[in-house]
Amino acid sequence: MSIIGTFGRWFGRGKRDVSLRTVLVVLCLTEITSWGILFYAFPVLAGQISTSTGWSLPVVNGAFSTGLICSALTGLLVGRILDRRGPRSVMTVGSLLAAPALCLVAAAGTLPVFFGGWILSGIAMGMVLYPPAFAAVTRWWTDGRTRALTVLTIVGGLASTVFAPLTALLSAAAGWRGTYLILAAALFVITVPAHFFGLRRPWEPHRDPAGTQVTKPAPPAEIVRSLPFIALVAAVSLAALASFAAVVNLVPLLTERGIDRTLAATALGIGGIGQVLGRLGYGAFEQLPLRLRTVIVLSATTLTTALLGLTETLTAAILIALAAGVARGIFTLLHATAITDRWGSAHYGRLTALVAFPITLATALGPWAGAGLAAAFGSYSRAFLILAALNALAILLAYYSVPASAPRLKRRT
Repeated sequence: MSIIGTFGRWFGRGKRDVSLRTVLVVLCLTEITSWGILFYAFPVLAGQISTSTGWSLPVVNGAFSTGLICSALTGLLVGRILDRRGPRSVMTVGSLLAAPALCLVAAAGTLPVFFGGWILSGIAMGMVLYPPAFAAVTRWWTDGRTRALTVLTIVGGLASTVFAPLTALLSAAAGWRGTYLILAAALFVITVPAHFFGLRRPWEPHRDPAGTQVTKPAPPAEIVRSLPFIALVAAVSLAALASFAAVVNLVPLLTERGIDRTLAATALGIGGIGQVLGRLGYGAFEQLPLRLRTVIVLSATTLTTALLGLTETLTAAILIALAAGVARGIFTLLHATAITDRWGSAHYGRLTALVAFPITLATALGPWAGAGLAAAFGSYSRAFLILAALNALAILLAYYSVPASAPRLKRRT
């Protein structure tokens, strides 16, 4: 924390503030790049890594999962720093760490080094992926908050669309090690200066949107002990486990059915287009009551996960992947606004970190869970059906996740 604080004080000296439009452009650029390279490149490369090194696919996925666990742990500290200092120093330091971490992954000749590279990458993920970006938008925007979050997640949703096919093409020419070295260089060149120069704004006290009826916020300790908070965490954690396991294991699911890896990666990328479509329609969807829209989204992720486990053809898989992307796209915005929709923005960084921690742990289990379930039950098709059953349990929990004191807009009836 002291290192980040030192960076924060140094970064703030003699710097002119940038506009909100510039901030949004910067966050869009860095999120699509960070998600694409740190997260979505892995499911494309995992099989090649296993084949070339002789390490089993569950072990390779386990290294990635370990990195995501480290991301969750990092997020607990980052949430408190964000509430006090803002995102600039956190995200810049994360970008500085991410590139050499991926280089270590690329250079790994033994499993301990490979795991070490993903541990460092996971720490970087906790500092540069959505939670810090969402905190920036939540604090810097008021009435336009949902629109800004929508734009950010629409662009971020294209990460798999851009980087899954790109990673497949690079790996065909340069192998997985060369691909990670190229991607690490791109990550450094794009995100370090963008975070350093593009996030210069004062970190002012929180404000809720005009016209919102918000009761005096309860202390964070009281909120996290409440039934709605516990139900929210449980619901989105189960949904995240099922959703991310489906994403990471979509390529193995399709290749198991004899579909070419490049075509399978294309199907994964089409899911990113679906995320964009889902987020484009979130503004209208937001008019539904909070409990109802939460249940609808989780029902959609359950259904699409089950259908992926049942489909047999590439065409059907692409169409379902598109629909699954729509559901995931809306789920991301539902997650991004979950705290402000229920308890306002007073303690957004800390509460979001507490929600994100088990979600990221669930996400970390995703690569291992999909491969492990497939090994245990004989196929990725059966694994996807089990994941859909877990997602269905989240629907029931989501019903209890809305507190009676949730903020309401005066214009709504």
